[in-house]
Formats: sequence, C-alpha cells, structure tokens
Amino acid sequence: MAEDESVPLTGKLREKLVEKKQDWARDGRLITGHTDAAHAMRLPPGQTLVKDWPVLDLGVQPDVAKDRFRLRVEGLVENRVALDWDWFMSLEQTEQVCDIHCVTQWSRYDNRFTGVRARTLLALARPKPSARFVGFTSYDGYTTNVPLAAFDDDDVLLAHAWEGEPLTRAHGGPVRVVLPKLYFWKSPKWVTRIELLAEDRPGFWEVRGYHNNADPWLEERYG
Repeated sequence: MAEDESVPLTGKLREKLVEKKQDWARDGRLITGHTDAAHAMRLPPGQTLVKDWPVLDLGVQPDVAKDRFRLRVEGLVENRVALDWDWFMSLEQTEQVCDIHCVTQWSRYDNRFTGVRARTLLALARPKPSARFVGFTSYDGYTTNVPLAAFDDDDVLLAHAWEGEPLTRAHGGPVRVVLPKLYFWKSPKWVTRIELLAEDRPGFWEVRGYHNNADPWLEERYG
C-alpha cells in the first residue's frame, strides 16, 4: 500500500475500522436531511463543534523525513515537477484561517494553517486544457479525488504548519492538503502526488460508499 518504499510506515491497516465506516455509508449514518439554506450556516448539518483536533487515520502513519520528501505534480501538465523540501519551502507562503469538517461528525472552527496555495503549484505545472480532475496519493497509499475546479480555489493549501507549529506526523506532516469547503477526507495527509486527470478517478473512501463530491452543507457524506 505504501507509495514510497523508502519511507518507514508504522502500524497496519485497521480493516475493522474500514469495514465499520463502509457500513456507515450503507446505512446513511449521521444524515439529517436538513440542507435547506444550509450554506448560510457556519456549522454544516449534522455536525458537532469540537475544541480539540481528533486524530483519524487508517492505522498506518508514514514517517516522512524532510530530506526524503517529494511532492510531485504530474499527469496532464505541461511541466511535471517534483518538489523537494527546500523547493517547496522557497515558494510563496500563505497563512489562512479556516474551519474544517470531518464526515465522522466533528467540526473545528478557526484553524490557522500555513503553506503553499494550490494555485501556486498549478502555475508551476501548467495544467493542459484536457485536465478536469485531480487525484491525490499519500505516502501511506491513501487516495482521494476532486474536480480540478475544487483544487484550483483560493482557499486550498498544501499546509505544513498549524497554529504556527509544524504539522505533526499524526495530523499529516510534513505536508497535507487542506480543502476547507469539503469534508476532510478530501484533504489527504502525507501527500506526495498530485495528478491531473481527464477523467475522474474515485479514491479509497469513494469506492467504499462515500460521496464523490463531499459538500458538508449538502450532507454529501455517502453516495
């Protein structure tokens, strides 16, 4: 399952957790149906506000040393890039505050992330006109997908810091995606590959019953 065999992995896939969350998708767990005018509300339907930041993963956490870190942007691009840590950190840095929403029902307000805008990476790679979707791959082999339009947004970051401190390994350090408009499974931890695609390619949870779009205000938990 590992994306890069040179990166050590700790733990093993929590198969019972995966099966349980597939059951949630089948049963429509947490769906309230209260989506009328939901986008006018800060807290999406069915969510509970928390103060901590819960740690959720599949049971495997890669240990990505910064001297081994690579972030590749490839696929339907004019200029394939593979950024090492120094190159990534030399790009224009952005700090932004956003809310995050997990499909397991928790939301956390006012998270201060620091990182590189997705648009900065896209400007480097120059997507071809045929590119319409994005596929992400993480160092633990996790995958997910979004339309290119969702990734090419001004609030999307490749984040390396949270609340002024480096992202911890448990929360996806050294670099994770942050797409605040979508449920947080669309914001993969330990990201190493961003692939531009002509056709959509559902990822780990999407092929296990989770919604392809993942809009929290429309309760797109499962689909």
